[in-house]
Amino acid sequence: MKPKLAASVATGLLLSCIPAWAHRIDEYLQATILSLESNRMHASMRLIPGVMIAPSVIATIDTDHDGAFSDAEKRAYADRVLRDLSITIDGEAATPQLDSLAIPEALQLRDGLGEIHLEYHVGLPSATSSNRSLTLSNHHMNDGSVYLVNVEVPQDRGLRIVDQKRNARQSNYELDFEQAGVAATRLGVRAWWNGLQFSSLFRLGMRHIAEGTDHLLFLLVLLLPAPLLAVGSRWASTATVRQSLLHIIGIVTAFTIGHSLTLTLAAMNFVHVPARPVEVFIAVSILVSAVHALRPIFPGREAWIAAFFGLIHGLAFASTLDRLGLARWDRVLGILSFNLGIETMQLLVVAFVLPSLLLMSRTRAYSAFRITGAAFASVASAMWIVERLFKIQTPADAIVNLVAQRGAVGAVLLFAASLLCLLLDRGSKALRS
Repeated sequence: MKPKLAASVATGLLLSCIPAWAHRIDEYLQATILSLESNRMHASMRLIPGVMIAPSVIATIDTDHDGAFSDAEKRAYADRVLRDLSITIDGEAATPQLDSLAIPEALQLRDGLGEIHLEYHVGLPSATSSNRSLTLSNHHMNDGSVYLVNVEVPQDRGLRIVDQKRNARQSNYELDFEQAGVAATRLGVRAWWNGLQFSSLFRLGMRHIAEGTDHLLFLLVLLLPAPLLAVGSRWASTATVRQSLLHIIGIVTAFTIGHSLTLTLAAMNFVHVPARPVEVFIAVSILVSAVHALRPIFPGREAWIAAFFGLIHGLAFASTLDRLGLARWDRVLGILSFNLGIETMQLLVVAFVLPSLLLMSRTRAYSAFRITGAAFASVASAMWIVERLFKIQTPADAIVNLVAQRGAVGAVLLFAASLLCLLLDRGSKALRS
């Protein structure tokens, strides 16, 4: 995809995530998409004034106050926007050069429907190090403005995004990236392992699980009946601690093997499955696990189910690596570090929840807890299936994310509740005896 076309598509996607920006009333939206090339940075800006801001924008452009924008006035305004930008590359100031501009008629801006488009670039000086940085500060019409900034995945395999930082308004944006050269390519595997690539991809793997609430929900719901034994079509008795631990270890290991396999195959481009069916099947996997938590449909075979659905979850993990644009050799090490991040976060979550499951499963309260958790997962997965099949907006993400954001507090409260239930159960048994 050509840089300018890619920038336009990416900017459209960025803006489409926020409803009806073109009809905002009291803000001046300034959205920028950056594209990195080996010797320059290209930027695409869309400036959209709301109807209350539009008069001041029009007055700034229409300097002769005749109600029309001349070519000279349009160019002067574009130059003013660029002057209000502060750009540094590796700590050195850079001057943006205008490539193109498009400014609609004053009437469109006045109605809050017009969009100003600017394209510009800055040259990248020769690199003295493979680790590089770029800072973009936008001071244009600070009062009443809101800002959005993002960067595309570089098409050049020698460029790799490492990190992005923004202030609360996104008026100040910092980009850390790597530019491979002869010296960088000779550093070898040890430098890659010790460098930013490993740590950044490891953190990305951890964050992907922490933010991938559907992946976590599948695993946690599958663990709900793990401390129990099925009798007929019911969860009727409690397994020993040893049996429960072995069962849970088996489930987690099987899930790891499953998603690691497809993550590797897909990330190395041996397998390709469209994203939409994958997302639908992930939601289906949660629903199946939730039904099993209510009534045993595959008792004793949870590990096989975890491995099977792990294959599908791995395809979703691979899409994250694919968007990074890693070279083939880098992908091998990238898969390792990314997967280690996934496993680390996955084990941390299980370690937080496991003691509570084992304790509460020894009490009469576990049945209610299990049914509530399974019902919650059933509703969430059903909404995700509808959303992903028919592109109908549901509150599933908002609800699940709200719970996930309080995960640490919830884990502590769950452990306290499990201890309380255990004490109450033992007290009740002591009184009966």
